[in-house]
Amino acid sequence: MRTNSPHRRPGRRRVGTAAVATAALALAGLGTAAHADATTSSKVTWTATPCATPKKAGELACDSLRVTGGTTAFQKAQQARGVTPNAADAATPTGYGPTDLRAAYGLTAAAASGGAGATVAIVDAYNDPNAEADLATYRSYYGLPACTTANGCFKKVSQTGSTTSLPAGDAGWSEEISLDLDMVSAIAPNAHILLVEATSPTMANLGKSVNEAVALGAKFVSNSYGGSESSSDTSYDSSYFNHPGVAITVSAGDSGYGAEYPAASKYVTSVGGTTLSTASNSRGWTETVWRTSSTEGTGSGCSTYDAKPSWQTDTGCTKRMISDVSAVADPATGVSVYDSYGITAGWYTFGGTSAAAPIIASVYALAGTPGSSDYPAQYPYKHTSALNDVTSGNNGTCSTSYFCTARTGYDGPTGLGTPQGVSAFTS
Repeated sequence: MRTNSPHRRPGRRRVGTAAVATAALALAGLGTAAHADATTSSKVTWTATPCATPKKAGELACDSLRVTGGTTAFQKAQQARGVTPNAADAATPTGYGPTDLRAAYGLTAAAASGGAGATVAIVDAYNDPNAEADLATYRSYYGLPACTTANGCFKKVSQTGSTTSLPAGDAGWSEEISLDLDMVSAIAPNAHILLVEATSPTMANLGKSVNEAVALGAKFVSNSYGGSESSSDTSYDSSYFNHPGVAITVSAGDSGYGAEYPAASKYVTSVGGTTLSTASNSRGWTETVWRTSSTEGTGSGCSTYDAKPSWQTDTGCTKRMISDVSAVADPATGVSVYDSYGITAGWYTFGGTSAAAPIIASVYALAGTPGSSDYPAQYPYKHTSALNDVTSGNNGTCSTSYFCTARTGYDGPTGLGTPQGVSAFTS
């Protein structure tokens, strides 16, 4: 039976503020100017979604956080343009939308023409009865093409592939599902979306859902959950994640420095998290490692059990190192999501590496179908110059510096960096 990671601190709901993030950066010896629009006088507050706290032993946790108050990076950017954000949090979007994310990651052109014919699968636990309706609201607001069951773009199934016999509904996991579906829509609006709902958040049921997603033809599978490593992980690798020709992404975790599974699987692309802010540079954006406090931030670390894949060449870790690449995860610079199941229907801002994993899965979809015998996790290692190298910030303290501290080139918290177009995600 799996136990929950000591780095995840199960049973404790996380509440964060951007002011804490600023303090953490200062303690790390980093400037805060790049984070000014997210952290100065904004008092952004957030809480972990209910699925981030497992209900029982042996269950895995989702990696998402929902903003509950304050002024987000998106709202402050709007203010700078002379637009006054709506004070009612659920009335209008308060986080980054599709245009922002595509601009930040050089995906504007690819999103317009790419992704058609691809199927991106989202694997989560329990049922979100409002998934399709909420997805429609998000896509309609942002002018994205409709993605419905009727037009063949959207499909929701259980871990056995049933479209009618679905798991019980769960409000917390529904928030996670909305986040995942909306991020696929934002990055790859022309892709089909397959939602596979596991009966419960155990590795066995979530793993079977991954297998079902692949069996149904998905070449891109996003997983936004994790738990402690165990000696069973290598068997889980072969049972659930060894799918050549399929890009499988997994969130690295939200509890700061420390490895978790299945991000540690040698067959997946493990995805770390960043703080993403606008900047007056040639890119127009800047990123640092996401860290709010000593117990909250992107995960990273050297696996205890999983072997090192041949394409990883860092020398400090003899086994599998987390992460490979990264994307936005800081809730203070979070993404807009529409959700209506279990909470007041409306717009919310979410963060956590749960946002980063579907973003990266969707970038893979824009880049094209992987080679049939390839493990796509290796692709970024062949195209390091086609990534935004994140070189500042940390997610905790560790004995081997790059395990927890950003540097030029590869590091644990952000891997090789964030997308700069799709070139790093092709064979």
